[in-house]
Amino acid sequence: MAPAQSKGPGPFAADGSRGAGVSAAGGMTPFDDTYNRPDPRAYFRALGPWEYQTPHHAQGVFRRLLRACGSSKDTADPVTVLDICCSYGINAALLNHDLTLDDLYAHYTSPQATAMTTAELAEWDTAYYAAHRRPDAVRVVGLDAAPHAVSYARAVGLLDEAFAENLETAPAGPDLLRAVRHARLITLTGGAGFLSPRTFQALLDSAHGPVWVAAFVLRTGAYDAIAACLETNGLTTEKATATFPQRRFTSAREQQYAIDAVTAVGENPHGKESEGYFHTTLYLSRPATDTARHPLATLVRG
Repeated sequence: MAPAQSKGPGPFAADGSRGAGVSAAGGMTPFDDTYNRPDPRAYFRALGPWEYQTPHHAQGVFRRLLRACGSSKDTADPVTVLDICCSYGINAALLNHDLTLDDLYAHYTSPQATAMTTAELAEWDTAYYAAHRRPDAVRVVGLDAAPHAVSYARAVGLLDEAFAENLETAPAGPDLLRAVRHARLITLTGGAGFLSPRTFQALLDSAHGPVWVAAFVLRTGAYDAIAACLETNGLTTEKATATFPQRRFTSAREQQYAIDAVTAVGENPHGKESEGYFHTTLYLSRPATDTARHPLATLVRG
């Protein structure tokens, strides 16, 4: 299999902090040493105790979005998903396989997985995911600045194509632009705080048809600049009413950071961050004609 292509500095982290060699966002606890390992075991061991769960919430939402945007497309091309900040391909694992996030935590922290070399784990994972593959699996392209993570996801069959590029610091490579040409759904479950319109504009410029963008964004930051960029590209952004727990706080200091940050952007932390968890908000951007055809509330609730 072709290796992932690498550009730019360390990875964007799934929990919203920055990856290897870069300070954590604000007062967030860094998990820097888990995001660019040769395999996902350290990632699941580190985040499991803090109940990191955004991909779990996204799993059902993304499947419903795919059915909705697939029914709206006007070409016979198969639906392609572009997962930004894809890490080890966790969203692809949940989207295309009869597995839950709890299954992945159990799988990667099991004694059997712990005893394996990375090569042995990759061979085991290839068979594991093949055995759980859904008949309605879709093509997934992964983008992340962590070369080891995306290479692993590509090697075990979670990603059809994988690119280790950072579009905030360098132009998108020609192979990436070709791979996302038929993207119908762009997904994001972590790292929005380190992205700007620059990343999204490059991708949207390459897409041949209308695209939906679904982003789970920590409430500690703003999404306004990205939403404005999407608006200039003909995509109307809606914000879900419900919020989704992301992970437990690691300390009182981290909780206070979150409460202060959420308050600063005009949100109310009561019953959410005040109860001990980071929360995310789902933003969905799509052509205005699709917003009437598929109401956001229905897509969120199922």
